[in-house]
Amino acid sequence: MAPAYPSGMPLYRLVEPLPVLDGPIVLAAFDGWVDAGSAATNALAVLADGGAVVADFDPDQLFDYRSRRPTLEIRNGRLSSLAWPEVSLRHARLGGRDLLVLTGAEPDDRWRAFGSDVMELLRRLDVRGWVSLGAIPAAVPHTRPVPILGTEATPGLLRGGVLPGPTGLLRVPSAALSMLEMEAAGAGIPAVGYFAQIPHYVSGPYALAAVELLRAAERHLDIELPRGDLADEARQLRTRLDAAAAADETTRAYVERLESMVDESRLPEGDDLITEIERFLRDQSTGPGA
Repeated sequence: MAPAYPSGMPLYRLVEPLPVLDGPIVLAAFDGWVDAGSAATNALAVLADGGAVVADFDPDQLFDYRSRRPTLEIRNGRLSSLAWPEVSLRHARLGGRDLLVLTGAEPDDRWRAFGSDVMELLRRLDVRGWVSLGAIPAAVPHTRPVPILGTEATPGLLRGGVLPGPTGLLRVPSAALSMLEMEAAGAGIPAVGYFAQIPHYVSGPYALAAVELLRAAERHLDIELPRGDLADEARQLRTRLDAAAAADETTRAYVERLESMVDESRLPEGDDLITEIERFLRDQSTGPGA
């Protein structure tokens, strides 16, 4: 039975008993927009695996079920179950640090109320830091290390050699994740974001970027994080992409051109990212729930 969320109350429900937390850090990612290749949500799924739910959010107030329909499972002609979109906050104790993993489906509705309630929840849990994880399509080759762009509330918060970017002015449709990162910064919580760039010519889950996002989180938190099956998936994906590129002369030539751009250290400009982001949004509009 679904939990009850009384009218007029916060969008979230705390799950008792609450864990004893020592300076927790939130790591956050939502599916869809700024989660190209499901890289960020797959990375956080590894960290949240087996973690206790600290809070969950009322899906009936956050999702439009006509655009994000629950998944129906049918077994031998019998309607068996429905899997509803959800957002939850889970606790993981890793490397001696208390981490709170906020992840799930990006809300469709009530962003302002959602942001306000998330900040109230962070205050109640005495959260000391915010880390957004995401992924964006870009003109980069799969044969080079996954580039990471950063966002930071104040200069000097990013770690591991990640630079804020892209250079110049970039105007794009916002993600709920970015809204929350700004809310956290406005509440005085040190807030950063690490965003992997993935090749726009790759479709499906991109484990190479998920692994690199975990590395970025490790460097930021100064702890070791589990990889689950992502490392093996990344190796297998790289092998498949290499084989596909080798089998097609046009694809091989295109990848080589991207390699030369990376090797010349040509950093992405705002206009370049806008082009790739628009392409990504067009692809998303033809996917499930469209």
